[in-house]
Amino acid sequence: MKTVIQRVTNANVIVEEKVVGEIRQGLVVLIGISDNDTEATVKQMVHKIVNLRIFHDENNKMNLSIKEINGQILAISQFTLYADCTRGNRPSFTGAGKPDHANDLYQYFISEVKEQGIGIAHGIFGADMKVSLTNDGPVTIVLEF
Repeated sequence: MKTVIQRVTNANVIVEEKVVGEIRQGLVVLIGISDNDTEATVKQMVHKIVNLRIFHDENNKMNLSIKEINGQILAISQFTLYADCTRGNRPSFTGAGKPDHANDLYQYFISEVKEQGIGIAHGIFGADMKVSLTNDGPVTIVLEF
């Protein structure tokens, strides 16, 4: 499982000219899933993300988690995180999970975030999405399990 996490002041995702997900302060999480990933992998990733101390405290130090600031997450499925560009100029996506498996774990990710008490919005699996965000910092972190 691969994620790209961006700290944002706001973000939204549009599908077919309609906003389907929108957040205020929080995190945009781009999620790539492989066939080797399991519910345990997702639980580990969610635990790490919701406890990352990447928001500023009263001393302007990155010391607070999304839980502590009552932030939100915008989750976006993104199989292109598994792009393999080692040969040629056209990426191969054979490392990305099969759609049924990846969608199941993407939905599980969403439910696990909710279980942690974090507000979550999300895109639509497999859709052509337009994601807009204001990166705060900028802070961008890549996690892989």
